[in-house]
Amino acid sequence: MSTESWKTAYRSFYYEQAPLPQDPVLLAAKTALLVIDVQNVYLVQPEDPQERDRWQGFIDRMHQTVIPNIERLIQRCRGESINVLYARIACQTSDGRERSLSQKKPGFNNLLLPKDQWQSQIVPELAPQDDDIEVLKTTDSALTGTNLRLILHNMGIEHVICTGIFTDQCVSSTVRSLADESFDVVLCHDACAAATDALHEHELRVLNWIYCQVASTDETLSFIK
Repeated sequence: MSTESWKTAYRSFYYEQAPLPQDPVLLAAKTALLVIDVQNVYLVQPEDPQERDRWQGFIDRMHQTVIPNIERLIQRCRGESINVLYARIACQTSDGRERSLSQKKPGFNNLLLPKDQWQSQIVPELAPQDDDIEVLKTTDSALTGTNLRLILHNMGIEHVICTGIFTDQCVSSTVRSLADESFDVVLCHDACAAATDALHEHELRVLNWIYCQVASTDETLSFIK
């Protein structure tokens, strides 16, 4: 994990020679925090010992780093009257027939998560409060499959702080969609995770500077004005 400043860390080939930027200014009235897919289903330890070993690094990172940092961001944002939004994978039907193709293919992404099941809920540590906004999606991008775009525009949001899982899947898809809609995105590298650190680090370099600015939670908190 990089300990460099956001101004120099996670630079891909395309931006190795780019000049140092100014710190972002995240005005509370124009900023939203988005928590992506931090749901119970992903924090359950696999029963199979081999699978448990494969996923242990991810589980540890979530409990030790990602969830605590998202908690810090939520607490600060609520204190600054910054809108806190959640996206979660959840289908409206019991058989999930309305899911997008990406969530029907065999394998890891074949998720059947009806909206009222425990597995589909946000983890208790980060549970939405009464005035928070939650959108349900059956797509990778939280913008493509919901009315999130309209919600953000209606609230006058220009800057979106993104957190959650998985960095290389739903987080990446959401960040790209937000950037294409001209939202300014800050992605907190220590408040998100992929299945492995290698996948996480690679995707951060792919996204950084083009679709978002990658920064730590501490740096992001310092950007809020």
